[in-house]
Amino acid sequence: MPARAPRRLPDPVPDQLALAFDLPLPTARSAPPAPRLPAVAVQPSQVPPLGVARSVAPAPAIHRHPRANRELRLGEHLIGYELRRARRRSIGFVVGGEGLAVSAPRWVGQSEIDTALLAKASWILRKLHDQADRQKRVAAARIPWGDGAELPFLGAPLRITLDTRVIGAQIVPAEPGSQRLLRVGLAASAEPAQIRDAVQSWLQRQARALFDERVRHFAPRLGVTIKRLSLSSATTRWGSASSNGTIRLNWRLIHHALPTIDYVVVHELAHLREMNHSPAFWDVVRSVIPDVEVHRGTLKDETLPVME
Repeated sequence: MPARAPRRLPDPVPDQLALAFDLPLPTARSAPPAPRLPAVAVQPSQVPPLGVARSVAPAPAIHRHPRANRELRLGEHLIGYELRRARRRSIGFVVGGEGLAVSAPRWVGQSEIDTALLAKASWILRKLHDQADRQKRVAAARIPWGDGAELPFLGAPLRITLDTRVIGAQIVPAEPGSQRLLRVGLAASAEPAQIRDAVQSWLQRQARALFDERVRHFAPRLGVTIKRLSLSSATTRWGSASSNGTIRLNWRLIHHALPTIDYVVVHELAHLREMNHSPAFWDVVRSVIPDVEVHRGTLKDETLPVME
């Protein structure tokens, strides 16, 4: 969620509002294999004789969509993109996890598409760079489930240690300046999936207990009453609120620091007073959480650990 002026999000259902978080654009549905790009023939006269030195230009950085059927050079970058013809009035660009995809009306010529791409070159290259950086962060966030693995818990690292003397999982209170430990009652030979499931179950229990406590803390301050609180495992929402008094909070919030969790809790409770994202709604949120933009930026920018 970007740290900018509040904007209204679409309602999932007429009586329900959700706090969404940003993810890479969805992958397009599978398509037939892309046609092979034409090879450029090199004439014998273009090849220098053996022993003759020649200057070699640096190879351009290549960004290729897995279903690329067109190529275009943007500055020093060779862009392989997927071109789709569609019933639309204008040329559209989408830069997602796979790369650049272009949708164009059937009557638009290739030269017009290339001209439009060149005009958007700086935007396209910036988005491709952002996607590559995001993919690196996601790869780095994959947890190697085993003794000594780490994951964020309440905004700080938590290290897993396997200990058969423990039943379930127990957190070890940290000494000042030392790292917190989560002792999991499994043998060193446990499968990664066993460790992951044990840790995830513990995280969900911690999330439920903490969310209950934070809802009870903030509901009276906002003058609202909760009918039911439940955990969510949604992939695109941090939380949601229904007009019947039901609040759903994503258990993966437990990775974030408490101030950010409090922001999401207050956000959803505020919807029980204002079922919209109007200025009045944001006034309710800011009455308790003044630095809204800081926490919205945190929810957008921080990469969650990959629980696979």
